[in-house]
Amino acid sequence: MAQSTTDVTTPMIPSADSNWVTRLRQWLTTPTEKTSSSQVIFWFSLSLSCAAMFGLMALRKAFSSPYVVQDDARQHVFWMRRFLDSELFPQDLIADYFQSVAQPGYKAIYQLAAAMGIDPIVFSKGLPFVLGLIATAYCFGICLQLFPLPAAGFVSGLLLNHSFWLKDDLVSGTARSFLYPLFLAFVYYLLRRSLLPCLVALALQGLFYPSVMLISAGVLFVRLWRWEQGKLRLSPNRQDYLFCATGLGVTLFVLLPLALESSPFGPATTVAQARIMPEFADEGRSRFFLHSPFEFWLYADRSGLFPYEWARLPYFYLPLLFLGLTLLLLYELRHPSRFPLVKGVTHNIQILSEIGVVSLGLFLAAHTLLFKLYLPSRYTQYSFRILTALAGAIAVIIFWDALFRWAQEGTPTQRLRRQFRALTLTALIGIALVSYPVVLNLLNLQGVPLPNISGYREGKMPELYQFFSQQPKDTLIASLAPVTDDLPTFTNRSVLVSQESALPYHQGYYTQIRQRVRDLIDAQYSPDVKQVQGLIQKYGVDFWIVERSYLAAYLNPNSSQKQPPPELKSRWLKQFPATAEARLKWEQGIIPALPRVAQRCAVFQNQDLVVLQASCITEQEGG
Repeated sequence: MAQSTTDVTTPMIPSADSNWVTRLRQWLTTPTEKTSSSQVIFWFSLSLSCAAMFGLMALRKAFSSPYVVQDDARQHVFWMRRFLDSELFPQDLIADYFQSVAQPGYKAIYQLAAAMGIDPIVFSKGLPFVLGLIATAYCFGICLQLFPLPAAGFVSGLLLNHSFWLKDDLVSGTARSFLYPLFLAFVYYLLRRSLLPCLVALALQGLFYPSVMLISAGVLFVRLWRWEQGKLRLSPNRQDYLFCATGLGVTLFVLLPLALESSPFGPATTVAQARIMPEFADEGRSRFFLHSPFEFWLYADRSGLFPYEWARLPYFYLPLLFLGLTLLLLYELRHPSRFPLVKGVTHNIQILSEIGVVSLGLFLAAHTLLFKLYLPSRYTQYSFRILTALAGAIAVIIFWDALFRWAQEGTPTQRLRRQFRALTLTALIGIALVSYPVVLNLLNLQGVPLPNISGYREGKMPELYQFFSQQPKDTLIASLAPVTDDLPTFTNRSVLVSQESALPYHQGYYTQIRQRVRDLIDAQYSPDVKQVQGLIQKYGVDFWIVERSYLAAYLNPNSSQKQPPPELKSRWLKQFPATAEARLKWEQGIIPALPRVAQRCAVFQNQDLVVLQASCITEQEGG
């Protein structure tokens, strides 16, 4: 496996055969040592073109409406409009919290964009396109270090882009969008033994996404060891010690200040606290402790070992390709010359096992020290997507080479049939690899129901957003309706609470959120208008949004035969005891004060919602 690339040139292309199979083998399976060769330039350009195509598909969706936003941007980007206008979100608990947990590098790049006059939400939509191109370029370069066939570099970039654009990591424009290009840059420079760029990439990881920095530091340490002749030995290469010492020094220098910095919202939630909180239960807002051990350990979003999309059959081809490379390597050890292209795999391939071992170790450590190292899945799911892309590409090229060899064997009649079958199979694999995300996108455009894997959300109430955008900048909106998830992003106005912002990872923050939710539920279902007025005065609420279905449950005739208001059935709000108390009041027929004042205090209405003026409510006498 560690032999040079010249080992594979002789048996690769029979000189006596000049048919299309030979030419195709030449184009796909000829190794190269010159990065400036036309073959490398062609496949590299094709890789970037495919990455650009996927990115443009995402951009088309992102800019399809002025009210489209990526799901996670509603948490991590909306507050950055403070960089454009410091008067936005004044004394806003939610904005203050997400600003406090943002990594310094992530904040700095958005602040720089804002200084150039670029709106943060717009910037978050365009940023993934650029990061995708950078990550694809580094992935191509890494693959050439592992397996010097440019076609393999193209396939690796293609598979990586499948992982990018078939889920919501890169497309979010949040801090985790940077982990792929930064980690791939680190691996690329590490394999090329370029110390300074490697350390720069490592430092940037800590400033953008510290979890991936721990993986990189672990890889530097693991590379000091070799498994030779059944024994674990120290590396004889002095460069390994230099990279490890300087890399660990950079890691300590970057992460120590971050670890010692105290949060204004107190320490992180402990595992003991989380176990008794409904928010972390199977039906909770941040579900972690699941009923199914299989899901919990293998593919859950926050605790699972493998990327959660692998649990869906359409995306299972990636781990199968990784398994394919493993089987090919093992088979070649037992049956030499069956897959001669395996000899072209360089000794650098060990980086895949090193990343895998470190990721698995940190995954287990994160489970052992639960929440002290953040979420366990963050140490395997991202790196495994990269490993499967690289390993899968090598497996595909080795398989193609074996297929072409098979097509050139036998009698002329047999070769003709085999060549037709090889061409058909090659074309089918190639089309499947290139067109799979495109087909999903086209199906989605034609109305076929597909999971919203990119996480883009489109606001459906532009008139409501325009109404609130015209209100003073210090406006505070209270509501139990789901629309509050979108209001800070689409209106630049603060909300008292929303499901999207209710993250329970810091008790100093979440205790306040939980109290706000309880107060809001109690007031909205209280028959005493003074309790409603008390909440308005306590928090300084300016507007109160209620759903028409909530009003209909109390004001329409035969309301006892109607369904309870939607918030009483909300999966999120069921976490709060106040919801059960409100449900009991509804069942007892107790009419709240808000429906009684709704007609007098309404200042905006659409088919779903009614907006009430808080100052009008405070003027009411007993409803």
